Amino acid sequence: MPKWPNIHPDAPAGGGGPGFFRSALSLGLNPDSDLWDNPLPLGVEPFGVGASGVTNAPGTGAAATPATTAATPAAGGEAQKTDPDIEALKLSDTAKKAAYELKKAHPTVIFTSGFRTTDDQARAMAGNVVSKRNWIKDTYIQSTARDKCQKWVDDNPDEKTKDEIHAGLKSVMDDLSDSDLARLSKHLSGDAFDVQPVSENAEAIKTAIKGLTGITKFLDSEGGLVRWHAQF
Repeated sequence: MPKWPNIHPDAPAGGGGPGFFRSALSLGLNPDSDLWDNPLPLGVEPFGVGASGVTNAPGTGAAATPATTAATPAAGGEAQKTDPDIEALKLSDTAKKAAYELKKAHPTVIFTSGFRTTDDQARAMAGNVVSKRNWIKDTYIQSTARDKCQKWVDDNPDEKTKDEIHAGLKSVMDDLSDSDLARLSKHLSGDAFDVQPVSENAEAIKTAIKGLTGITKFLDSEGGLVRWHAQF
């Protein structure tokens, strides 16, 4: 420890270490006798070259300034803010950027669906099949997955509740290959999202969706039911 003049032999161990004050009082209780009047945070050297590169001599009362992290600017010089509702959709990069683009243009939009597991997809389809038994055939383009799912519905006319249909469609999907599933719905790869249909400002929002970067298809109805679906 450095040898400082006039250090009281009974000085207590304080923020500056054992015997680092001129009086026996704790730092701040005897400012006229304390070695310096503005202690630095624990672990920061009271003198020498600090984080700022400036040499601080004892007694100056200089304190280190905590480092701050600047926000990373996005394109156009503005910091990119994340939206928890969009992040929760677990979209692909292209679809996610489009979702942010849409939300910026129309902050009131509500996203109702994004990436889906096979269980999610079966549940979503079941909710529509309850209302319309041919919904799968009328909504999806022809594929092995579509035909097998619709066949299950046709073969099980007594299965009418959402839970019953959900379980049946999930069993069909569990037996499909990844390539077959990929042809069924873009939701299964995170390349699609749905938006809550609205009546107010509807045309402007739909026009904005159709103009999103990377969009390949927009539907404002699926199988005769009102749905706003964008895929990429």
